[in-house]
Amino acid sequence: MPVALGACLLSFAAFWIAQRAAHVSMIDLLVYRAEGATVRAGGDLYALRATAAQLPATYPPFAALLFTPLTLLDTGSLRTLATAGNLALLVVFVRLSLRIVGHARVETAWWASAVVVWCEPVWTTLRYGQVNLLLAVLVLWDLSRRPGDRWAGVGIGLAAAVKLTPALFAVFLLATGVVAYRRHRKGPWLRHARVAAASFVWATLLAAAVLPYDSWRFWTDVVFRTDRAGHAEETANQALRGVLARLLHTPDPGALWTAVAALVTAVGLAVAVRAELRGERAWAVVCCAVTALLVSPVSWSHHWVWCVPLVLLLAARARRAAAAGTLLVFCSYALWWVPHAPGRPELHQNPIEFALSGLYAATGCLVLALAAASARGRQAVTNE
Repeated sequence: MPVALGACLLSFAAFWIAQRAAHVSMIDLLVYRAEGATVRAGGDLYALRATAAQLPATYPPFAALLFTPLTLLDTGSLRTLATAGNLALLVVFVRLSLRIVGHARVETAWWASAVVVWCEPVWTTLRYGQVNLLLAVLVLWDLSRRPGDRWAGVGIGLAAAVKLTPALFAVFLLATGVVAYRRHRKGPWLRHARVAAASFVWATLLAAAVLPYDSWRFWTDVVFRTDRAGHAEETANQALRGVLARLLHTPDPGALWTAVAALVTAVGLAVAVRAELRGERAWAVVCCAVTALLVSPVSWSHHWVWCVPLVLLLAARARRAAAAGTLLVFCSYALWWVPHAPGRPELHQNPIEFALSGLYAATGCLVLALAAASARGRQAVTNE
């Protein structure tokens, strides 16, 4: 294990140096601090425009409450702490991912962390100072609890209160529980979903008590304004909405995206529920995460840190070619090879540029197809 630990620390040190050499801005971290400062000053949270890029607040008010301690640090200290914290969270994320795929060796976690730190979603998460790894750890910690654990659900609920996308995991648990009930099977899923919902409501009501105006404005207006996060067609948007915007050369794919997202949600949840009821928690988690990323209005490339458990799952299930190919996709940085600039060139992509800028979404769709095909294959074997 000392060799693996040393390799991981060496990789992390090289990563830290590379980030500093690239003069990463950690711009999202600075937005978070500005949100915390606005809360402390009693200002209008969703009128905020932070940094030279004039970025708005887009998360629920509960997130802004959590960001208030960031105002106690200067910029240099904040960046250093965020980098160190995210690297530590990456190791925890890898460890939880290995646990959920049934691989318990600590040594493997060090080796895997040394490699995946260089994949584009992780690099970009640290480049911007994002919270993706924290939210992913909360969700995986939650889903790796023993059946009946009284804390199961809290992690998902709190993650959803910070950023809405993880709420699909609660929907997945509810759907699994309903299907299991109809099949006269007992399980912890409904309770798990109830605790997740209760935790989300508790956090949201706490934010409403402290920030009543901002809460009212978010839940009645801001939550529906997906354009606040950025243009749909941006190459960094690896959600289906972004893919369709680039494919159709339009900033708003409209009803077509709504129909496609609804279909993918239904299929993705069905695949995840089937995997869960067959005792394949790892496949269920990965499929639910991929579904959430695909159907969200905006899934920036750094949101795809869920590629980490995906690659580890494929490797653990002896699908080495698929694991290597998936790792290559997320380490290629291919989406940044295409023109991307303020002039919105993504609206005029040629077929090659379109293919490169949609690799994450394409990989997500292939994962769902692979999981569905594997389930059908196992069902056919069982029936024989």
